[in-house]
Amino acid sequence: MFGTRKLGRTTDQRKAMLRQQATALLENGRLETTFYRAKEVQPVVEKMISLGKKGNLAAYRRALSFITKRDVAVKLFKEVAPKYADRNGGYTRVTRLGPRRGDAAEMAVIELV
Repeated sequence: MFGTRKLGRTTDQRKAMLRQQATALLENGRLETTFYRAKEVQPVVEKMISLGKKGNLAAYRRALSFITKRDVAVKLFKEVAPKYADRNGGYTRVTRLGPRRGDAAEMAVIELV
C-alpha cells in the first residue's frame, strides 16, 4: 500500500505519518507538504476513494482501519466518493510550490480534483 520512499522515517513512523496526512487531505480537500510526501500520500488517498466508491460494509471497515477519524470516513463514503462515481482514477493533483524558506525543501500542494 505504500511506496518505496522512506522519507527519513522508520516504518511505523512513516505509516503513521501517511495515515495522518491521508486523513487530513480527505478532511480538508487540500494539504500543503513537501513534494515527496505528497507523492507518497497520493496513491494512498486514491485507494481510499476507490474503497469509498465500492460503498459496502467491508470497504467501509477497511477504510476505517486506515483513516484515523470516524467522521472523515463517513465523509469519504457520503460526500467525497459519490463525487467521483463516474471517474476512473486521478482523484488528486500535486502542484509544486517551490523551495521552503528554512531548509529549501521542495514544497507542494496535494488537493482533490
